[in-house]
Amino acid sequence: MIPIEKSVPLGLIPCLDGGQMKTYLVMTVLGPDRPGLVRALSSKIADLGGNWLESRMARLAGQFAGILRVECAEADADRIIDELKGFEAEGLSVIAVREKATDSPALRTLTIDIVGNDRPGIVRQLAAAIAGAGGNVEELVTGLESAAMSGQPLFRAHGEISLPEGADEAALVAAIEKLGTDLSVDVR
Repeated sequence: MIPIEKSVPLGLIPCLDGGQMKTYLVMTVLGPDRPGLVRALSSKIADLGGNWLESRMARLAGQFAGILRVECAEADADRIIDELKGFEAEGLSVIAVREKATDSPALRTLTIDIVGNDRPGIVRQLAAAIAGAGGNVEELVTGLESAAMSGQPLFRAHGEISLPEGADEAALVAAIEKLGTDLSVDVR
């Protein structure tokens, strides 16, 4: 039996499966989009003994961009990383790192939705407001759309923000609202 330290979050504890220690890889994938790309990546990972656990993927300006998390046997991790470098011949950049177990403080996760007039630097300002209120961006999706009446560019953001226990949610909302009177901020 393997002793488990209490300080390691349960989701990051390597487990035994058929006597092999498990590890986790976090990867970024970027390159020209094409039909069958995700199939090729997922097939390669499965063929090498990896288990695709979770991912975020998008097509932006003709490019495929993704982040993913893979579980595999510790003994297979380096081979999986090396084999995925073979996609570089197709113009695909794959960067993989081993996940590190860390102690995490207790956090509350909030969902935010923000809509307002677009302007240069709005994402930088939003990120600074979140960090200034003690928040951490867990996930953030931003985009532009046309305002219904004027057709002006409208900024829209949706995301998950974590705050340490005891942090003031109202301070986060106030910090974001200070970015402009035109912003509509919804936090839940």
